[in-house]
Amino acid sequence: MKFHRRFKSLAASLALAVTSPELFATTLIHNVKGYHTTDNALVQFDALAFDDGKVLATGKSSALMKKFPSAKKIDGKGRTLLPGLIDAHGHVLSQGLLENQLELRDLGLKETLAAIQQYAEKLEPGQWLQGRGWNQVLWPGKQFPTRKQLDALEIDHPIWLRRVDGHAGWANSKALELAGIDRNTHSPAGGEIHHLENGEPSGVLIDNAMALVEQVIPAPSLQEKKAALVQAFELALSLGLTGIHDAGVDRETLTAYKQLAQEDALPLRVYPMISAADKHLPQLLDGGHIGAPQDRLYVRSIKLYTDGALGSRGAALLEPYHDRPGEKGLLLYPESDFHQLLELAIDKGFQVNVHAIGDRANQLVLDHLKTLDKKKDQTPYRHRIEHAQVLRVEDIARFPELNLIASMQPIHATSDKNMAGDRLGNERLDGAYAWRKFLDQGTRIAAGSDFPVEPVNPLFGIHAAVTRRDRSGQPATGWRIQEAMTQEEALRAFTLDAAYASHQEQVIGNLEPGKLADFILLERDIFTIDPQEIWQVRVAETWVEGKSVFQRRQ
Repeated sequence: MKFHRRFKSLAASLALAVTSPELFATTLIHNVKGYHTTDNALVQFDALAFDDGKVLATGKSSALMKKFPSAKKIDGKGRTLLPGLIDAHGHVLSQGLLENQLELRDLGLKETLAAIQQYAEKLEPGQWLQGRGWNQVLWPGKQFPTRKQLDALEIDHPIWLRRVDGHAGWANSKALELAGIDRNTHSPAGGEIHHLENGEPSGVLIDNAMALVEQVIPAPSLQEKKAALVQAFELALSLGLTGIHDAGVDRETLTAYKQLAQEDALPLRVYPMISAADKHLPQLLDGGHIGAPQDRLYVRSIKLYTDGALGSRGAALLEPYHDRPGEKGLLLYPESDFHQLLELAIDKGFQVNVHAIGDRANQLVLDHLKTLDKKKDQTPYRHRIEHAQVLRVEDIARFPELNLIASMQPIHATSDKNMAGDRLGNERLDGAYAWRKFLDQGTRIAAGSDFPVEPVNPLFGIHAAVTRRDRSGQPATGWRIQEAMTQEEALRAFTLDAAYASHQEQVIGNLEPGKLADFILLERDIFTIDPQEIWQVRVAETWVEGKSVFQRRQ
């Protein structure tokens, strides 16, 4: 993969200074099946002209060749051209770090333990064994693991493994000892330490309790963070992403982003959300917005958590879990603290993007934003509810009043379909993963993946949005198929509406004249193939501001 610095030759500069750009467009890609969405329709075209990093025109090849006779011609070879895809909710640093840790996604328990044993052989003495991706829902009995299973491997390293959703962790006895966790350690507010029958900690920690272990793990240096971010960028570009909304960064990660931007080392667009959990939040907000909509780095939002995740039973529910009647999940902040954080961000002019999965958490967010709206109109902020995963149907109807964006991850529905019914019961599924209900009332959906919770590939998300089937084709008729999107809606959710969710729809999101020339070429047409095959489509090329930043080797 090759990254290019922005440049323009002196000759081209002089020519453009004295000649209409309509005569000397830098590049014309023709013989493509082009698609993008506008506010009103899906637009098709077979040629794209761009210059100086911006779109000049889309349309028929014959017409654009006449309009731009001196343009450099590139034969698109019949491939499909789309605007660059935008992941509206990912975790870039976590993905980059995971590239050098143990990934356990989709493994059974036996395979998980075998992978841990094998990975330990690569480590230096005293090094922490870290990884992510285990999911007890896939294992026989669906029970949470314990430290005993890790201890039985006789691995002489502290072990810390995050659950696939990132809202639970699994530690061995050595890690618990280093963290000072024993039978007398109390669960912190917004977290839970699981215990064995004898009262000893089991090794599983939920949400805020995870910090008890993570605070004793050596943190990566600033340079290591920068390297991890770059590694994640390269993966993203190879999968057709030209923009990512990074869902929660601390001060040092923000510093890493700013340094990469200063070094001209951001090959795509990043919209980091400042973590509300950072102790430096007031000072970071006092610094104001960073960048502008057209920049590679643009910061004007915060990320705030209300609850945990459904799979680890940390999502805050109004009624108890169907499969654990005594539990309703966790709120990670007292309501008074949550309200103060909202006010702080809004007073400083920042958009607030709130993680809310359970129906209680979503209702809480809606109630507090409504209260603030009475004091000051919240509409211009374009606040977002991240995940908006399980709601009462009547609460879904409250989104338009506040111009709220539903920042949702379509692939979660196909990953969670076997678990969601267990956790919620059938009745509460009416307001769960309910994309159609949001779209039909005019609410914009900004689509993402939540990587590394799910794979980075945005075509997996488009496939899930359209079919509501997993990549093995199950269930054959789609899970709650009445909530599916059309291909056009799914494309818009990963392009124009994701751009709207970051206040960038005037410069990216589609390929209208004057917008930045961020686009991709696919090997197959996602609008004409069997929808079940969409996830198999590969990205052939990725372009950012009219420069090729990824080409697939044949």
